[in-house]
Amino acid sequence: MAKKTKKPKVNKTVATTTKGSKKELSYESAVEAAHQKVKPKEIRWGVINIYASKNNTIITLTDLTGAETIATATGGMMVDADREGGSPYAATQAAYKVAAAAIEKGITHVNIKIRAPGGYGPKTPGVGAQAAIRAFARSGFKIGTIEDVTPIPTDTIRKPGGRRGRRV
Repeated sequence: MAKKTKKPKVNKTVATTTKGSKKELSYESAVEAAHQKVKPKEIRWGVINIYASKNNTIITLTDLTGAETIATATGGMMVDADREGGSPYAATQAAYKVAAAAIEKGITHVNIKIRAPGGYGPKTPGVGAQAAIRAFARSGFKIGTIEDVTPIPTDTIRKPGGRRGRRV
């Protein structure tokens, strides 16, 4: 009969020490470890797209053109309960995960684009956006610009549900 192995915790990564023993590190420690491993030779730019709604925060790191995705993480990937996907803690953990991948690729400078749902939804970003920006600043990136790219209609957009509203 095979032994059941414990699943590693979601917000931890496993790293081996020089003696071969395993210890658990947080994503913040993973960023520090990536800084020690990789010494950047030149300035490399990346673009961080943060979509922050009430229920989730989606963070995507791309190159300057936006065509090549380097890393992606969401707040929902970092926590167990669905209701905590849009929390600042989940956004911070997702940001540290993306930051560790960016440092391994040699990215040193970033431009940040923040997006709220927009349209007929809320025009202001969720609470995870500010927490994610703080995490990137703590990770050692030089931030070039922080830009709001929320789609705001100039005249209006028609809400779903029709003329008489949603009938329940």
